[in-house]
This record gives sequence, C-alpha cells and structure tokens, in this order.
Amino acid sequence: MDEGSVRLAVQSGVAAVVFDRPQARNAMTWGMYEQLSDICGQLQGDASVRVVTFRGAGGEAFVAGTDIEQFRSFRNGDDGVAYEAQIDACIGLLEGLPMPTVALIEGWAVGGGLAIATTCDFRIATPGARLGVPIARTLGNCLSVANMGRLVAAFGQQRVKRMLMLAEMLSAQEALACGFLLEIAEPAQMDNAAAQLVARLTALAPVTQSVAKEGLRRLAAHHLPPGEDLIRRAYGSADFHEGVEAFVAKRSPVWKGK
Repeated sequence: MDEGSVRLAVQSGVAAVVFDRPQARNAMTWGMYEQLSDICGQLQGDASVRVVTFRGAGGEAFVAGTDIEQFRSFRNGDDGVAYEAQIDACIGLLEGLPMPTVALIEGWAVGGGLAIATTCDFRIATPGARLGVPIARTLGNCLSVANMGRLVAAFGQQRVKRMLMLAEMLSAQEALACGFLLEIAEPAQMDNAAAQLVARLTALAPVTQSVAKEGLRRLAAHHLPPGEDLIRRAYGSADFHEGVEAFVAKRSPVWKGK
C-alpha cells in the first residue's frame, strides 16, 4: 500500500499543509496521521505562522477518510477504542493550533477528512464538493463522541443524523446555507479565494484570534460525555468486520445487527 504523505510548506507567515495521496483520494494511512500530528506539534510553537491552510492533492478530494485496508487487522472493540483515541489525539492537536486554520475542499471530504475540515476554523469548497460520513452504508463503525460533537456544532443535529444514520452526503450548497462553508469557489478560483481569506486573517490581531479560538474550543468541550462503550460496541460488532471485508472486496455488505 502506498503510504502517502502529509507535506508542510511555510512562506511569508502562511503554512500550507497538503494531504498527498491522490491515487487514493488522499485517504489517510496511519503514517499520514502521524505526520499530521507532527506537523501540528511543529506549528503549535511557531509564532511566525499567522494562518495554516489544509488541502488535498490532485483536486478530486480533500481527504476521503481513513484507508479501509488498515481496519482488516482489527480484532475486537478495544482496537476501535484505541483507533478512535488516536484520531481524537490528532484532531485535538489540529484543534489546539493557536492560529486560524482554513480547509480548502475540492471534491470529497469524507469520514476522517470531514473531521479534519470541521476542526478547521474556516472552509472554502468547490461547487462539486461532497461532505459526509456514510459509515452506516460502508463500514458499520462509528465516530467518537468528540467528533460527533464537532459535527453537531458545525452542521446541526438533524443534518448530522442524516449523515450518520441515513449515510447522506451533503452538497456544497447546503453546507454553505447552514454556515459550515464560508464560501464556494470555482476550482479555477480556489487559489484566489484562499489568498483573499488569508490576507483578511493576517491583517487582524493575532492574540484576539487565538484567545477567541481557544475560548470557543473550551465552550464546545465543556461537559463532553464519555463514549468508549459506544465505540467498543460498534467496532466489536460482526457488522463492522463484514463492512470492512465487503468494502475491500467491492461488494455490498450484508448487515445482521450483531
């Protein structure tokens, strides 16, 4: 399996992070999550960086979730708990960056990719972007409570129910209407739209931005309930293993509710 990479470039106070595995729609491998965590750790203490942008390579997808092949080694619910804890830790590092973050979404933002985009402060997408977590149709697993909370805060509970329980993908137009997206830009205009937003952000008071961001993060995290029992139930189910094997075999899963 091509491991892919997450690349960082910094120029004139703007950091650009690229998810680079276009042949797999930038689906994240374990190594890519580790690289993203390392990059966030590097940026955390870099006061010279004013804004960070996140983008998928290839123009077809932002990030199309986690690479499913990797789930074949999971044996029980504890593996799911460990995986979701790893994802929460990575997303927590991204969420904790003190400077504004911007997701530039071209095409698919699915599962873990949607979690990454949701954790960013602002999002611009192309008209054909599709957003969702269709795991009720594909894998039969679940999200952590923390990531569910981020989605609800960004989309509203009923839209999240549609994503998680009906496996619906939302359009860029609906995401703009509910406030999830700041802007829709044609593919040829994405660079210009990103540059304009970066210029607006870098012209403003960085301490105010950082304090506001951290205050909002604390409000969202306040009284966050535990959820390991839910993760263990989903990842420990026979349906999850069926979903993984069906996905890899490119067939429809047969759900049994066990």
